[in-house]
Amino acid sequence: MALKVAPKKRVVEDPRHTQAVQNYESGLRALQEHKFEKAKGHLQKALTGPDKALVDRAQVHILTCDKNLDKTALQFKSTEEHYDYAVSLINSGDYVTAREHLDKLLKQNPKSEYVLYGLAALDCLTGHIEESMKTLGAAIEVKPALRFQARNDTDFQNLAEDPRFTELLYPDPGGEEAEPQEEEASAY
Repeated sequence: MALKVAPKKRVVEDPRHTQAVQNYESGLRALQEHKFEKAKGHLQKALTGPDKALVDRAQVHILTCDKNLDKTALQFKSTEEHYDYAVSLINSGDYVTAREHLDKLLKQNPKSEYVLYGLAALDCLTGHIEESMKTLGAAIEVKPALRFQARNDTDFQNLAEDPRFTELLYPDPGGEEAEPQEEEASAY
């Protein structure tokens, strides 16, 4: 008597489950790397999966992310302190995060010459020459003394050969700089 072997049934995996597991695993990797914001995003996506046990584990890890994000939230006592932090990010090469902080500062203080100057330096360092020229010009308009600082600032070395940069830093002495002095004299 021969045994009949029944063909194996194929188990069809739920694509929602597969995606939830992938998001959960990505979240755990990010959590292990202490990238809490990124981890939280992945783990939240895992909450949409059909597996209740996976959802429960993801929720526990989300709480861990929240606790760590609360601890690492940056608190600045002043705009200057926030700016100094952004400059330290530029100096360490974290241009993306530095831009986020400088953009936030600029929204809070649209005419802040040092924030404009920092953005101009960052734009120059990241190869955004046109934006750098425009923003540096705005900073100098607010505080003309920044011309002297920019002349010796190595962050602007990408602009050193640009004639527009030279014109911005070394304006015609009989031109635009004479006008503000006349205005100041007439104001008294």
